[in-house]
Amino acid sequence: MTKAAKAWTWVLTLLIIGLSAFIYFRFFFVYARGINEGDINYFQEEGFIFKTWEGKMIQTGYNSKNSNATIQSNEFKFSVEDERIAELINSAASNKMKLHWKRYFGTLPWRGNSIFVVDSILSVSPKNETIPVDDVITLPQ
Repeated sequence: MTKAAKAWTWVLTLLIIGLSAFIYFRFFFVYARGINEGDINYFQEEGFIFKTWEGKMIQTGYNSKNSNATIQSNEFKFSVEDERIAELINSAASNKMKLHWKRYFGTLPWRGNSIFVVDSILSVSPKNETIPVDDVITLPQ
């Protein structure tokens, strides 16, 4: 093997490793995990080729920047991959929910339109009464 061929082999190897690392960190590395609680504003299945579940949660709170402490709403936009979780959100959408999510740096068409992907439902609270989700449906761990 000539020096030029060895050099090209090294360059291609480093390029493949670099591209693989970029794809992993951009689309598969979980940057953050968290919990949001609020009321589901909308939840729908959408898409042309890849049908994904997309939703928006409204979280009420107070605006601490204002000395009058006015009420404000925050929106949490999310996607759902798991069909069972989507069915549960759809059936209990009129109740307050506590959702656990993962945050990625980028989106994939089959995963959804949001960098926040809900992976479990921690609780559903109808009429100010909290019911653990495990009493409603068993979710995979």
